[in-house]
Amino acid sequence: MDKQPAVYILASKRNGTLYIGVTSDLVKRVWEHKNDMVEGFTKRYRVHSLVWYELHESMESAILREKRVKSWKRTWKLQLIESGNPNWQDLYHDIV
Repeated sequence: MDKQPAVYILASKRNGTLYIGVTSDLVKRVWEHKNDMVEGFTKRYRVHSLVWYELHESMESAILREKRVKSWKRTWKLQLIESGNPNWQDLYHDIV
């Protein structure tokens, strides 16, 4: 997968702790989270499974979408994940 703006959700486990982020290089960024290269929330709470992502044409639209999804109620975020990934599988291997 080439560099392309994306919004993504990582989870610690099914219905566990969620992290929502935005990046221009999804493969690289998720790898960094998985290998604890990123200090902070995902490392501290072991949030490493890519459970949802959405590609965008521009970084501006990706950032806007990230802000909107972050503001959602938790139940809406869970519904978003389960609509495309009902088993909460780690999608990282689908993108590498």
